[in-house]
Amino acid sequence: MIVGAGFAGYRAARALSRHARQRAEVTLLNATDYFLYLPLLPQVSAGILEPRRVTVSLAGTLRDVRLVLGVADGVDLDGRAVHYTDPEGRTGSLGYDRLVLAVGSVNKLLPVPGAAEYAHGFRGLPEALYLRDHVTRQLELAAAEDDPRAAAARCTFVVAGAGYTGTEVAAHMQRSTADLARGRALPDGVRPRWLLLDIAPRVLPELDEHLSRTADRVLRQRGVEVRMGTSVQEATHDGVRLTDGEFVETRTLVWCVGVRPDPLVADVGRPLERGRLIVDPFLQVPGQPEVFACGDAAAVPDLEHPGSLTPMTAQHAWRQGAVAADNVAASLGAGERRAYRHRDLGFVVDLGGTRAAADPLGIPLSGLLAGAVTRGYHLAAMPGNRVRVAADWLLDTVLPPQAVQLGLVRSWSVPLDTASPELARVPGGPGTHTAGHPAPGPVRRTEGPAEGDS
Repeated sequence: MIVGAGFAGYRAARALSRHARQRAEVTLLNATDYFLYLPLLPQVSAGILEPRRVTVSLAGTLRDVRLVLGVADGVDLDGRAVHYTDPEGRTGSLGYDRLVLAVGSVNKLLPVPGAAEYAHGFRGLPEALYLRDHVTRQLELAAAEDDPRAAAARCTFVVAGAGYTGTEVAAHMQRSTADLARGRALPDGVRPRWLLLDIAPRVLPELDEHLSRTADRVLRQRGVEVRMGTSVQEATHDGVRLTDGEFVETRTLVWCVGVRPDPLVADVGRPLERGRLIVDPFLQVPGQPEVFACGDAAAVPDLEHPGSLTPMTAQHAWRQGAVAADNVAASLGAGERRAYRHRDLGFVVDLGGTRAAADPLGIPLSGLLAGAVTRGYHLAAMPGNRVRVAADWLLDTVLPPQAVQLGLVRSWSVPLDTASPELARVPGGPGTHTAGHPAPGPVRRTEGPAEGDS
């Protein structure tokens, strides 16, 4: 039984379906029928990639795995069962002999007044599609404004958090709005304005300084206002007050301040470390040899750096999923179990167009070469849709951008406080509520890369 089909869960399911084909039935519980390749999500918001390009069908690629659509509500370790709610609100339980928890992470919430009401996270397709429509709508409304000040507020966009996600969102969306503005009759002197904020001393603080410097330089050259040592003190309908006292008039606040482990792991009732479920180097929960955990939800010892935990990144989640599968198979008599060890492969940061920053295997790159390496890395890492993604990239270089609102996602369906990027919520359905008011029940999400992932 695998809970979650993000980087860790999907890899575990794919590997286990091969390992245990003759020995066990593999069941995968996930809120949707796809694996989401989250690192390319900013390109969906920017209109570069069609939304389906970053999704991979679970049924189509995991043929020997039983897929159950639903959101995990709790784990009964004594009864060896996982309780869940399906997309239509019905509840059920699934028994297991071996359990792999790969439930991932959710938006990190900070006690910032107004953030839950006026900010939106960026953790899945609903958020990406909403941001695309919202930004396009603000430019269209700005073009119809008689008041230049009101138009300027609509054309001002604030991104809180200069980690991997926030940096790429600002980079791609700045290019997108610059293109869109050329086709809009904005009031004189009004142009799209992007602010990237973080209390850290530099962009991409968790990554190598080369990547940080390159990203900072590209963003500033494009006109993005990069403000380090500054964050959001308060969010309102009319704008945001910064920690330095300035009030920025805006209708857009994108929340990319980081992630925290899914609250489901706390409900398991086993020891935690920084909110993550403690496991041994073999990814087993101490005292529960039949339970494994991996990805963002697991506190995995870093054997390369004794005393530390592996970071919450897609690279680790993907590789931990494979190790978890091997060790589950070993517990069933197929092969030998192994401890999780890793080698850092470096990171890539796509800054839009031909610009990127990368340090594959520790080799610092920038410019066109970094751009080629970054896109090559993503094509190699994706478990599907490679040809379609490459085709979209090619079309983006030769055709003008398309700027229309699709109207598929409303603001109430992507609240910051219970954002569930793998679960498309509908009025009256599970997890539905108006931003700023508590949901009627828990909303879970599946594994995805955290800040700093590639």
